[in-house]
Amino acid sequence: MLWHTSRFAIDLDRPQVMGIVNTTPDSFSDGGRHAGPGAALRHCEALLRDGADLLDIGGESTRPGSPPVPVEEELARVLPVVRGAVGLGVPVSVDTSKPEVMRAVLDLGADIVNDVWALRRGDAAAVVAAHPSCGVCLMHMHGEPGSMQVAPMEGDALPQVLSFLERHAEALQALGVDKSRILLDPGIGFGKTVAQNFALLARQRALLAPGYGLLAGWSRKSALGAATGLEVGERLVPSVAAALLAVERGAHVVRVHDVRETVQALAVWRAAQ
Repeated sequence: MLWHTSRFAIDLDRPQVMGIVNTTPDSFSDGGRHAGPGAALRHCEALLRDGADLLDIGGESTRPGSPPVPVEEELARVLPVVRGAVGLGVPVSVDTSKPEVMRAVLDLGADIVNDVWALRRGDAAAVVAAHPSCGVCLMHMHGEPGSMQVAPMEGDALPQVLSFLERHAEALQALGVDKSRILLDPGIGFGKTVAQNFALLARQRALLAPGYGLLAGWSRKSALGAATGLEVGERLVPSVAAALLAVERGAHVVRVHDVRETVQALAVWRAAQ
């Protein structure tokens, strides 16, 4: 399976490690550590040295309760980093839900749009459809970041998540976007209870049925804290364990903060295959 993006056809037969680059001052796990273009680009380079296969650059926190960021501010945070990152020789993803930001980063050569809103805001779907080749990741989110954990989903999450993702992927294909450009993400921690998050992991293979690539983002999530009692900065081992379990259950891409440790764990996993 190949994930076709602006400049790269990414081989999903080998699990891909996506390194997280937060340019925000208020990320739930590393807010402010990599804010500013210089610090963010140095972090990009460090993640690549650690073995990241692709980079995911974000300029707006989507942690529970996070406030929205104005377009101009997100552009100021993201564009200088993307401009530098596209010269590093790996696929560059941008984590954004704003059509204006999508247009701007794709014009700079970004390869992938990674949208927690699944292109539901404004003309985001049209922006992606108008691009000849960019990749896209559609994520399931119940509610919106400001209040999603106040009233999380009810009932069995898996059929609801699967139906949502299939519906929005098919709508994007109807606009002319080839299926090979689309990845799906069940949205761990986005409007779901701890039990629902772990149920999605336990039954994750069901999400592969429609034939799309699958991304899993468990890194440092609060569900891991609930299971272990660990604070966010202490969740390295649980994050790596969750990434391995996700890959074991068919995830093609894992989105992580701790790249080096995840790459090492996957090397052992591959040796055991």
